[in-house]
Amino acid sequence: MAKLTTEQRKKLPSSDFALSGRRYPIEDKAHARDAKARASTEEHKGHLSAAEKAKVDKKADAVLHKKGK
Repeated sequence: MAKLTTEQRKKLPSSDFALSGRRYPIEDKAHARDAKARASTEEHKGHLSAAEKAKVDKKADAVLHKKGK
């Protein structure tokens, strides 16, 4: 997965994040896979609700099933 710098992250549109507050960037397949893994971990720790995890999974899955990138 390519390192996402602070400057690159700031330039991403809000639609490239799975949750509001610009959390869980999903601009490519590598970041989408990472978002799913991190969301699962955070849900198990109690830092993320099941609904928020489902939202991350849904948006990340959409990126993962696209052709390209």
